[in-house]
Amino acid sequence: MNNNFRSLEDFWPFYVNQHSKPLTRRWHFAGTLASLVILIFSILFKWWFVFFVPIIGYGFAWYSHFFVEGNVPATFGHPFWSLLCDYKMFGLMLTGKMDQEIKRLGKRPALQVF
Repeated sequence: MNNNFRSLEDFWPFYVNQHSKPLTRRWHFAGTLASLVILIFSILFKWWFVFFVPIIGYGFAWYSHFFVEGNVPATFGHPFWSLLCDYKMFGLMLTGKMDQEIKRLGKRPALQVF
């Protein structure tokens, strides 16, 4: 594992690899969506709700790493790049292009059994 990433483009494949299971990515998507909704709510109605934005966003994501993916969140080593990549992954999932991105990076999406 390379921990000396020189750019976000270098970090992205590592980030995707750390999110290899579809359920991990779904937890991230839910956490990002929920945190964005709470952010909008806090701006429009109750400013102090902004306190919950990182708790919800990171809570969902970290749960998925510890209990689904079985690894340590990339946030611990690269917080800024991880946040940017989380929004990139959210956008790719929102547009249905994340599986295509996984294939582009030379990985196949894992089958998810419920």
